[in-house]
Amino acid sequence: MEEFLHDIANHIEGYYKGLVDITPKLLLAIVVVLISWFIASRVRGFADSRLKTKMHDPLLATFIANLIRAALIIIGLLFMFRVIGLTGVAQSVLAGAGISAFIIGFALKDIGENFLAGMLLAFKRPFAVGDIIESNGVKGKIVALNLRDTQIKSDSKNIYIPNALLIKNTLIDFNSGGFLLQDFTIGLDYGSDYRKAISLITEVMKADSEVAEKGYKNSAVASGITGSTIQINIRYG
Repeated sequence: MEEFLHDIANHIEGYYKGLVDITPKLLLAIVVVLISWFIASRVRGFADSRLKTKMHDPLLATFIANLIRAALIIIGLLFMFRVIGLTGVAQSVLAGAGISAFIIGFALKDIGENFLAGMLLAFKRPFAVGDIIESNGVKGKIVALNLRDTQIKSDSKNIYIPNALLIKNTLIDFNSGGFLLQDFTIGLDYGSDYRKAISLITEVMKADSEVAEKGYKNSAVASGITGSTIQINIRYG
């Protein structure tokens, strides 16, 4: 019994010594991660503002800034492994095909798939900030392209669509021609003067400088009748 208790005491003492030995390294590793995170965030903000002043595509500028931030965080994590003493982990990440193998390995998971899809969207640029898009039954205005998802705004709500879904599924960009085309029909009572209504609608469209300057052939025409109304089709962009 005494020998058993002695063995337990030795094990506890060994664990305690190990904890005492590794605690400074763990604290230093935490400091390294926090500093890396801080530097990466500051560099990301600086790169984002600088790139937006030099590039005509703010969506791509933000994506590149996010990519720089992610790269700096990965470098910080690799340095953390070295501080703790897990150099084998850091070497295995950089071995073989290097960082590309690390990214391809991620591609086997959803996060990697969305990351690579974000890369394609950033450089293919099928849409720009402010465009109205529709995909997967969701419609809204493009706000930002992130490493994992695309942020759109719809009815004062922020919606985040995984980038892979935008690559795999149908994507409609309502601004692809340089304007957002509105096409709808209204109904007027039979007793209404539809010619006067068309004239008023046309005048309103001409008076709107944003509509008039885009050069689209705006129109308001009688398109048909129903059992109770005269249909007026309105198109402007």
